[in-house]
Amino acid sequence: MRFGALALPAHVDNVSMPNALIPAPLTTPTTGLLLTGGGARAAYQVGVLEAIADMRKEAGAFAQPNPFPIITGTSAGAINAAALACGADDFDGTVRRIVDVWKNFEAHQVYRADSLSMLRSGARWMTLLSLGWLLAKWRRVKPRSLLDNAPLEELLASMVPLERLPELIRLGHVQALAVTASSYSSGDHFTFFEGHAGLTPWVRSARRSVRDHITHAHLLASSAIPFVFPAAPLQIDGQTEYFGDGSMRQSAPISPAIHLGASRIMVVGAGRVHEPKSEAHLHNNSSYPSLAQIAGHALSSIFLDSLAVDVERVRRINQTLSLVPPEARSGSALRPVELLVISPSQRLDAIAARHVGDLPPAVRTMLGGVGVSSDKADVKGAALASYLLFERRFTQELMALGYADAQKQQSEVCAFFGWAAPQPATREAQAGDQPMIERRRDPLRLP
Repeated sequence: MRFGALALPAHVDNVSMPNALIPAPLTTPTTGLLLTGGGARAAYQVGVLEAIADMRKEAGAFAQPNPFPIITGTSAGAINAAALACGADDFDGTVRRIVDVWKNFEAHQVYRADSLSMLRSGARWMTLLSLGWLLAKWRRVKPRSLLDNAPLEELLASMVPLERLPELIRLGHVQALAVTASSYSSGDHFTFFEGHAGLTPWVRSARRSVRDHITHAHLLASSAIPFVFPAAPLQIDGQTEYFGDGSMRQSAPISPAIHLGASRIMVVGAGRVHEPKSEAHLHNNSSYPSLAQIAGHALSSIFLDSLAVDVERVRRINQTLSLVPPEARSGSALRPVELLVISPSQRLDAIAARHVGDLPPAVRTMLGGVGVSSDKADVKGAALASYLLFERRFTQELMALGYADAQKQQSEVCAFFGWAAPQPATREAQAGDQPMIERRRDPLRLP
């Protein structure tokens, strides 16, 4: 869905572009990409990116520079964002490499899922839940997290070559990369960014930005799902602070891309921004909620709710600015921002319910202790599992959904980038190979 037909005055930073690339026209607005959080749900984003790469080639724009000069991400979305930025000189090839990782995922690439490791980490949490903090204190049990995500460090080393980023910024392939994390030490929400010299940090209430050299430690911090993965230490003003998932206390997820200079932003969510009323019956249950259901609800409030609120906020600002005379608007710091939002057309919890059985046995047993069931009809219990289902059958299904959802918005995507839309004959030919899918109605679409 696309918001805001208003365009900003053209602004393009004076950076050199490689001769092998065809630079975009100087009047092209600066485009940003926001990849949100959600653990294994971030596979949906990869399907969307794959569709964008295909549309770009179909439109004949494959020779143009990286379509996203400003890339921001949160949680698992920060990992995808960083991987994309580190391959900004070869957008299509980089997307293919990210797709290869996600379509072949296994949980042990992200966290230790063997029985011994689960005894070392998960069992300690189960001790706290079943025998209480008193016994835990007596035994001096101080678990740091439900799962040990040490394997993720090895994956990041191969998937995200951050050593390439400074040179890519210098050559103009990408203007900025930003990832977010939440400090358990100070309570503030941080945006860490690396970009060209013209960018300046910003400070807002309980939110601040830090220009830094982005490292794998920043990505581990941004993707540290609360309780599930351990906090990560980072240096702030010479002091060590411990950080958790960037979705926590993130009141304005679109803000970093705007501060970094984006005037139009593609937002890829990890959950539906609105649950249709026709599915309200799925939430009606008179039984007491399980711990898994409560945990899934809490994680959804962290990962999903703030994006919907921020999208509505941008929409209201755009509508308000459209009523302000241009001469009055020029004296305001506010500016219209064009948004293109792509989010799941299906409930990812329901998809996860079909794949709980794919989790490693030790993880499945542990989650079963808090109410996660292998029953495919148990959608509420599966919400917690959806964040941990780094298994290929689940990630491939989410990628397929992301690809299909993006294709359904093909005309909007092409208009957003200024690409030539496929001719009707081409669409009819494609329709002969694939069933037609009715465009979903989005409650946040502007009239």
